[in-house]
This record gives sequence, structure tokens and C-alpha cells, in this order.
Amino acid sequence: MQIKFWKMHGLGNDFLVIDMIEQKIDLSSHLIRAMANRKTGVGFDQLLTISAPTDPESDFLYRIFNADASEAEQCGNGARCIHTFVREKGLTSREEIKLQTKRGLIKCTLQKDTNISVEIGVPDFNLEGFQPSPLKKEGDYYLLNIKDNAEPLAIIPVSVGNPHAVVEVSNLEDFPVTEIGKAVSGHQSFLDGVNVSFMELISRTQLNLKVFERGVGETSACGTAACAAVACGIKLGKLDSEVLVSQPGGNLSIIWDSFEKPLTMSGPSKKVYEGVFET
Repeated sequence: MQIKFWKMHGLGNDFLVIDMIEQKIDLSSHLIRAMANRKTGVGFDQLLTISAPTDPESDFLYRIFNADASEAEQCGNGARCIHTFVREKGLTSREEIKLQTKRGLIKCTLQKDTNISVEIGVPDFNLEGFQPSPLKKEGDYYLLNIKDNAEPLAIIPVSVGNPHAVVEVSNLEDFPVTEIGKAVSGHQSFLDGVNVSFMELISRTQLNLKVFERGVGETSACGTAACAAVACGIKLGKLDSEVLVSQPGGNLSIIWDSFEKPLTMSGPSKKVYEGVFET
């Protein structure tokens, strides 16, 4: 079997994108992991698919699979790539499209500067969305024991369509992101795992961010993590409503000007090449 795909990325967060309208493919866990292998397959952080929607309010059904074949609820960098994908393939000419995701509809819009904005939704600080075991709360933070005989790690859990644990650090460059990220992401407190966002506040309008994504590992960028970090910074009163988020792969602009309104993320997306994967 031959599978046609596009390789794309948003700030180095890389994707394999498949049109499931054109092709009918049984995406088994084994097949996804085979394609994700960076030595014997194609390699990607997430695999993205589009197909006909079941929600009449949306234009496409958008699904996200991590490199380990687990399905994710949301991916902001991926949504921007899907917007570019459907327009460049001629599946739509609209500048604004609505995508049906596992957690509801999101709106993507082409901007005048060719960046794409994505309305991620209203951040949810309710722990019920995480299905965690009980965590000790201290002010705005929850305390997580990740090492024996060590101080608990202060985190802020927030969902922006997918679950994140945000950690504020004073020096991101020297912080053990992979070690701590792995410990938090797979911690028994989070029954479905969690994405871990490490933020260093630079000013009220800028922060640096590194992310450990569940099912993937440390990535060069994560759109929903950028949104989660900004939401937490605003909730803590440390950030303004418009923030530049700098990640190893580049910058995203995040706007959240009301607690009742959706977060909006803006940034680029890029096609790398087209290919065929043979099974």
C-alpha cells in the first residue's frame, strides 16, 4: 500500500499530514509508529489527518496522533499547517476555516502577513478535565512530588483543548527540561498523561518556553503549550493580554484579552515536501 503525505512544520514542530478524503487508510498503531520512526520511516512529532466532518458547522475533521500512536485532543501548530494544507491542495479557497477536533471546533484564519491565527478556546483551570489523582493545592499552584526526598514541584494545570502542566522557572537555559518533563508527563497523578510547559518570564509581554509533550518528548515548539503558559501567566497577574512566546523553533503571538474569550495564537506554517510511504 502506498500512502501519499505532506511533510510540514510550524516552528520546527514537525508533522506528517494525510488527506483521508482522497485516501482511505486504516491507521493502525503499528503503522503510525512505523511512519514516525526517524531512521526507518518519515519521522514526525505528530501525524495529522483531515477527513469529512461529522459536525455540520465545521469544514474538516482534524485528528492528531503522537509519535507513539496515542491520539491527542488538540495541536495549535498542527492546525496552522492543516489550514495551509487544505488551501494549497485546493480543498478550499476560504481564508477562514473551522476544524472539528476531539474537543470541539477551532477557527483558523489567514492573516495579511501570511501568518495563520487559531482560536484555541477558553482555558480551563478545572482539574476535572485532567482525570488526575488528588493533588495538594497551595494558592494558585498544585504541588507534585516527582523525586523522593526532594521539594515538591509547583505546577499550574490548565487545559486548552489538551492538558498542560505549566512550571515557572527562573533560568530556562540551565533547566533539565527532558528529565523533569518526563517525570511530570508520566506522573501517576495524571491518568492520561500531560504536556509539560516550562516558562521563563522576561517581561509582561514576553516569555521563553520549552515543552515536553506527552507521547513525543521535548519539541522545538508547541502552540497549545504557548497558549497554556500565557493563560497561566495572565491568571497569576504577571503577563499582559498580548504576549510574544519565544521557543527554540521561533516565536508565536498569543492574545487573551478576556477570561471569557478564546485564546488566539498566531504564527507561520510551512510545507517541506510531498512524499509516498510504502507499507
